[in-house]
Amino acid sequence: MNQQDLKQLLDQLPRHPNILGKDRFFNAAVLIPLVDSGGEYCFLFQKRAANIRQGGEISFPGGEFEPGRDQSCRDAAVREAVEELGIGEERISVRGRLDTYISPRGITVDAFLALLDIQSLEELSPDESEVERVFLLPVSMFERTEPEVYNLKLEIHPYSEDPEGHRTDELPVEELGLPKRYASTWSGQEHRVMLYKTPEAIVWGITAELVHEVIRRLKQSGQA
Repeated sequence: MNQQDLKQLLDQLPRHPNILGKDRFFNAAVLIPLVDSGGEYCFLFQKRAANIRQGGEISFPGGEFEPGRDQSCRDAAVREAVEELGIGEERISVRGRLDTYISPRGITVDAFLALLDIQSLEELSPDESEVERVFLLPVSMFERTEPEVYNLKLEIHPYSEDPEGHRTDELPVEELGLPKRYASTWSGQEHRVMLYKTPEAIVWGITAELVHEVIRRLKQSGQA
């Protein structure tokens, strides 16, 4: 590499650091909708239809970023909210975003905080093929409630086994000359699972992580 090569390399480095290898992840975009209900902001949640992936669980509107369809994760989050909630895009005002969340299952989540210009949930027409119901919960309720936290143990398996017990080495440790300890299962990091018990439903997993981050930053702003 000469000086010209170095200059060209430096020109290609990101101006705003992102996530290395993000294109190898499942990239999800999520809208965190806030609704003014009688002078108090509430989170709008949806219960996913029973027949879709993660059916019956509580989530915010969102879905996969589609490069051929979306210009950005923000666009994807708004598009998904329009489709799932049955609301016009002009009634969604994105006000900011959270840091990108990365799950141990290879999912990145870019979440955007938005205000919905509605007076009542009756103004929405949720897509019944994706959304069973929608409901509101006051942000203040989560300010007063600490989530339950569970820590799961993750393991890395350098091999797989079929139902008959035949083993396939996904990482041929001996052949590659790697340390023998990597030929057996080894421990990964712990995975935190958060859970809020609410009058409407249990809010848990990534959705709970997003709620917790909003509340954390809200409390920080109150201390500033």
